[in-house]
Amino acid sequence: MRAALLPGRVSRAVPGSAHARRPRPVSADDAGPAPIPFTLDGRALDARPGETILSAAARHGIAIPHLCAADGLAPAGNCRACMVAIDGERTLAPACCRTPADGMQVQLETERVRKAQRLVLELLAAETAGAVQKPDSELTHWQQALGVTSTRFAARMQPPADASHPAIRVALDACIQCTRCLRACRDVQVNDVIGIAARGHDTRIVFDLDDPLAASSCVACGECVQVCPTGALLPAREAVSVAERVVPSVCPYCGVGCQLDYHVAGQRILRVSGRDGPANHGRLCVKGRFGFDYVSHPQRLTQPLIRRHGVPKSLEGFDPERPERCFRPASWEEALDYVASRLLSLRDLHGSDALAGFGSAKGSNEEAYLFQKLVRTGFGSNHVDHCTRLCHASSVAALLEGIGSGAVSNPVADVMSAEAEVIVVIGANPTVNHPVAATFMKQAAKAGKTLILIDPRRTELARHARYVLQFWPDTDVALLNALLHTVIDEGLTDEAFIRERTEDFERLREQVAGCSPEAMAPVCGVPAALIREVARVYARARGAMIFWGMGISQHVHGTDNARCLIALALATGQIGRPGTGLHPLRGQNNVQGASDAGLIPMVFPDYRRVDDPEARARFERLWGTALDPVPGLTVVEIMHAILEGRIRGMYILGENPAMSDPNLHHARAALAALEHLVVQDLFLTETAAFADVVLPASAFPEKTGTFTNTDRRVQLGRAALDPPGEARQDLWIIQQIARRLGLDWDYPDARTVFDEMRQAMDSIAGITWERLEAEHAVTYPCLHEGDPGEPVIFTDRFPRPSGRARFVPTALIPAAERPDADYPCVLITGRQLEHWHTGSMTRRAGVLDALEPEAIVTLHPEDYAALNPGPDGLRVRLETRRGQLSARARPDPALMRGQVFMAFCYVEAAANLLTVDALDPYGKIPEFKYCAVRVVRAG
Repeated sequence: MRAALLPGRVSRAVPGSAHARRPRPVSADDAGPAPIPFTLDGRALDARPGETILSAAARHGIAIPHLCAADGLAPAGNCRACMVAIDGERTLAPACCRTPADGMQVQLETERVRKAQRLVLELLAAETAGAVQKPDSELTHWQQALGVTSTRFAARMQPPADASHPAIRVALDACIQCTRCLRACRDVQVNDVIGIAARGHDTRIVFDLDDPLAASSCVACGECVQVCPTGALLPAREAVSVAERVVPSVCPYCGVGCQLDYHVAGQRILRVSGRDGPANHGRLCVKGRFGFDYVSHPQRLTQPLIRRHGVPKSLEGFDPERPERCFRPASWEEALDYVASRLLSLRDLHGSDALAGFGSAKGSNEEAYLFQKLVRTGFGSNHVDHCTRLCHASSVAALLEGIGSGAVSNPVADVMSAEAEVIVVIGANPTVNHPVAATFMKQAAKAGKTLILIDPRRTELARHARYVLQFWPDTDVALLNALLHTVIDEGLTDEAFIRERTEDFERLREQVAGCSPEAMAPVCGVPAALIREVARVYARARGAMIFWGMGISQHVHGTDNARCLIALALATGQIGRPGTGLHPLRGQNNVQGASDAGLIPMVFPDYRRVDDPEARARFERLWGTALDPVPGLTVVEIMHAILEGRIRGMYILGENPAMSDPNLHHARAALAALEHLVVQDLFLTETAAFADVVLPASAFPEKTGTFTNTDRRVQLGRAALDPPGEARQDLWIIQQIARRLGLDWDYPDARTVFDEMRQAMDSIAGITWERLEAEHAVTYPCLHEGDPGEPVIFTDRFPRPSGRARFVPTALIPAAERPDADYPCVLITGRQLEHWHTGSMTRRAGVLDALEPEAIVTLHPEDYAALNPGPDGLRVRLETRRGQLSARARPDPALMRGQVFMAFCYVEAAANLLTVDALDPYGKIPEFKYCAVRVVRAG
């Protein structure tokens, strides 16, 4: 957290300030040392230890002019706008740098002080004469507050404007060299792009080696824009206008759950700024800050559509800009009646097993809950799933088996706790997939904690890591068993923890006995000495945390990978305390909440098994109907069942399996074979190309509901806009279909649904809607009203029936297919910073698509050079046993030779045309992260 890293936090008292923070309550239990009394203009105040005069005054509601100081940034004291007088001192002092002493007398409202402050502002007025200021410019605010309307001084020659970057406009004629942007980039986001160069009149802000911003290593997080007090750094596409209202909400992208503010005028979002939420403390990434204008894209669906008679279901000739080619407009009444009549007909003719539903991790908890309830009580089966099956299904399977819960044990921000000494990141690329979470990891490494990166790719986080274990793809279990062998062989286990809180340890000992680092090094490609050293560092740490991503989970041995990580934490006692634990980083904004709410085929809400008679009886009482005791089919299994003629109708809400499923030719053939497909979404997605009915849904900024982030924090998202045209709220659409299927539902709003969820889910029973409105975020488990929630769980017992965690040994299992003479390379798929999931939102966001407009294949530089790139670069064709595609290539030294990486968000070069649909036998997750591929020069 910023406060932990940077003492002397400053709360700016500027109305509309981009970094304004809500006050944090302090209880008697956490008040800490006694406050320090001092006076300001004779008024008795107090300061907390380490608090500056500026921040103490702001906490008491007294505004002192300031420009270089900002919340979360280390004091710089270079603008001198905050000068105050201190009794007994001849010179004025900067309030942003001085901490009060007991009895200190400070003066602000004196002619000497105000004259000094006005002089500073007059000099800055000359420095920025003629420059465009942003609407909430702090420089303008303080000039007006102190009556500085003109300047006696001449301006210096300023650098030219830099409009090269799609996201950020640089206008250094408005720059006052406060260095906020530099400190935000260096200390908060830890990207180290911004510097200051030259001397005297030539001093200026620069990017990398004085490159234009677009040519620099800037990742467009926009932190510099947020902290800039003038107009020197602005969103490139923002209209210079004042917002009519500011709506607090949550980011719609990854699972970090950053809180943000929408700045709105009419029905338009002008810009987005970060709020002081527990997961982000004001920070955002490029998607959260600049990826909001998809809601007003011209391709947005605004009325229900029904497929024209005789038009084939195919992506051939499908154009989302010309829906009239495939569909005709319909009224809501006609569309909903048609949806329900066809679903009822298929159910009555073929039985309840003939229908299935895919829900969405992009929607709210309330939408996920109602959707799975609709499938179970309206369709009559458990064939309901969502993208967790393609992300962390194997992680959840291993955690439920070994721990008894699929939830993370500790929040991301625990890396900054005093207890955390070691941070392990394995099979994840947080700087791309969870950028704000990565800032905490980078800050922790910068503060001296040990960061260990374990991955087949040497990702950007390696720059901050003390140890990098770059292993060969598909050898995760070999490497992890070698770490476990070392821990056991060298006596690094926590014997008391194993004895008191676990079971089946001897089975693990036997399994890894033959997996010494010396034996596994030739298998995984990591030196044995390095494996041993990392095992010692992890096991001996006071606190060590493990984070993992889909590089662990998306394998046929994904569950085994997670089992090894669980065993490593259990064997060393690195769980159940602050600064320890297991954290699978959730990929989508509400994949945790959607899973909690029961959007999974084998469990009801709160992970109660559908084949457990006690659990089923509970939900039958709550929902007033008999429920199917047979676990349903998963995402890929449903696709197979369609082609086998068992599944005949589907309702897909917010998912895009025509892009996200493996072996897309197979998945698209299945979608085309459905007798009735209903798609509810914002745009005519690739999946909508196969739909019989398309229903226009509500976008994230248009809905109010709860969302649960990767830390188990339930947070409130609030509507900032109305849905366009005839688009409707997703909750309303789900209910309209439910009623036509014979269900007597009446949920007037999300709050009503949440109240029922509290009855269904013990984990959130103590969270009230009123509390969420007041506190913005509550961590579950929260079992009763007044319960503060539990950020750290498994402290005393594990939620398995025995109360003990279980070791599950693993053996080496090869990938479904290996490279050979015909397909000699390994394809790894994933996400990229600028785009998200299948791109249906981010590729319709102007800034994001301008940053990365086309599909890219990355290769090791030597592999790239071997294909003889021309002066205009290189295009390659990727071929696997399932399909082929062409795309532009780039060299990437993060890869090893023979590795190929590609993001899966580009329909024109859909990576999942190539991937294999082999499944992990436990989590039923496809092997996205490994398949054999051939790379040839294209054209």
